[in-house]
Amino acid sequence: MRAMQLERIGQPLALREVPLPQPGAGEVRVKVSACGVCRTDLHVVDGELPAAPLPIIPGHEVVGRIDALGPGVTDLTLGQRVGVPWLGHTCGHCSHCQHAEENLCEAPQFTGYTRPGGYAEYVVADARFTFALGEDGDDVATAPLLCAGLIGWRSLVKAGDGRRLGLYGFGAAAHIVLQVARWQGREVYAFSRPGDLAAQAFARSLGAAWAGDSGMPPPVPLDAAIIYAPAGELVPIALRAVRKGGRVVCAGIHMSDIPSFPYDILWHERELLSVANLTRQDGLDFFPIAAQVGIRTETHAYPLEQANQALDDLRHGRFQGAAVLVP
Repeated sequence: MRAMQLERIGQPLALREVPLPQPGAGEVRVKVSACGVCRTDLHVVDGELPAAPLPIIPGHEVVGRIDALGPGVTDLTLGQRVGVPWLGHTCGHCSHCQHAEENLCEAPQFTGYTRPGGYAEYVVADARFTFALGEDGDDVATAPLLCAGLIGWRSLVKAGDGRRLGLYGFGAAAHIVLQVARWQGREVYAFSRPGDLAAQAFARSLGAAWAGDSGMPPPVPLDAAIIYAPAGELVPIALRAVRKGGRVVCAGIHMSDIPSFPYDILWHERELLSVANLTRQDGLDFFPIAAQVGIRTETHAYPLEQANQALDDLRHGRFQGAAVLVP
């Protein structure tokens, strides 16, 4: 099969012909029809996430159909339309797994990082961490929901139920979360890179009450803010933007160093939280809501062999929404 492999940190992916993977016990093989390009993939390629086993096939927003079942798989079927997310396997017996915190598992595996991912024609996945998606929906449009949507949903839940919500970094996750938050009846305030008028106009087109540069104060105090951009300098800015008792959620898997800031912007019981990975329950909760909301993802499709171009366009903010590879 064809696959785009990371063979050296910091180097472009290489198009390779690799053996067709075979599912083991409890696994399924999925014929990939679409795989989203996530900022986490950039962190893998750039070596900002440690100890990636090389070579590795990136990609963890996978949509496709099962074409082979490993021994012991009984709750999924051949030909079934499924999604494969970032969290690819957990040990099931550490204290976190035993207390409904599998996203914090002590021995996890991650799709496209520590196990082969979806920048390929086929991927093998743990059946327990493979979501049934149903037959409705376009595969390219669905792919970003497997991470941008799921992590966005988890971060929205962590943010609480405040009415005024700020979103810092208006990319794949934020444009999905904005639609869910508006469906919930919230006011959304969108913050983009300074001068990115296209992103701000995009946010307003999706129902944002206000959109501006990330360094600007919002017109009203926020109840909560979620930071999707991997920029630590946004943490004190977001803390200043939320009201007393407000909450700031850092939703990225990697972030640059947070600069020092005076205690008084954290005082008055403001909270600073992080989101780590996702759980299967997040998927069970989110996908039905996504269907009710009728989420419209803004996508830009690339052939598999143009994965490097898609990553570069993401890095430099050349599109709104999400990039998706199509084998």
